[in-house]
Amino acid sequence: MSTVLQRELEKLKRAILAQCAAVQSQVRNAITAVARRDESLAVKVIQSDAEIDAKEVEIEEECLKLIALHQPVASDLRFIITALKINNDLERIGDLAVNIAERSVSLCRENEKVVHSSPVDLTRMVETTRLMLENSIKSLVNLDTELAKKVRLLDDEVDEENRKMFRTVIREAQKHPEILPCLMSMLSVSRYLERIADLASNIAEDVIYLVHGEIVRHRSSG
Repeated sequence: MSTVLQRELEKLKRAILAQCAAVQSQVRNAITAVARRDESLAVKVIQSDAEIDAKEVEIEEECLKLIALHQPVASDLRFIITALKINNDLERIGDLAVNIAERSVSLCRENEKVVHSSPVDLTRMVETTRLMLENSIKSLVNLDTELAKKVRLLDDEVDEENRKMFRTVIREAQKHPEILPCLMSMLSVSRYLERIADLASNIAEDVIYLVHGEIVRHRSSG
C-alpha cells in the first residue's frame, strides 16, 4: 500500500468514527427528549441533522475518490466498501433520531395528564436498541466480530418489543380513545427504534464482512 493511500484510509476511518459519535449523540438526545418531554432538546436534534447529512455526503465523496484515484484491492477495497455502507446506515439512523425528536415535540404539546396516563413503556426497547447501536460501533472500532454477532442476536428482541407495543396501543386505544394521539406518537417512536436496531445490525454485519470478507446479511443470526 502506498503511503498516500494509507494516510487517506486513516483519514477516512477517523471521519467514519466521528460520524458514529455524532449519530450516537443524536439518538441518545432524541430518546432523552421523549423520556423527559424536553422540547428544546428535541429541537436541537432536529437542527443538528443538517450536519450529519453534510458529513455523509463528504464521506461518500471521499470513498469514491479513493477508489477512482488509487484503485485499491483486497482488504483496502473491502474497507472502503464497508465505509460506504456504514456511512449510509449512519445517515439513516440520524434521520430516525430526527423522527423520534419530532414525535417528542408532539408529546410535549399534549396535555401533561394525558401523556402521563399513557400505559406505554418503552424502557426495555430503548435500552436494547441503545446497546445494539453502541456495540455495533464498538465492534467496528475494535474489529470485534464476536461482539458484532451478539448485536445481531439482539435484533429479534427489539422486533418482538415492537410487536408487543402495537398490541398494547390497539388495546389501550379501545379503552381510552382520549389518549389516542399520545399512543400513536409512542407507537411511532417504537417503530423508529426498531428500524434503528435493524441498521445497527447492518453495521454489525458490515464489520463481519470487513474482517472476514463474509456476507452474512439474510442469514440467520443464530
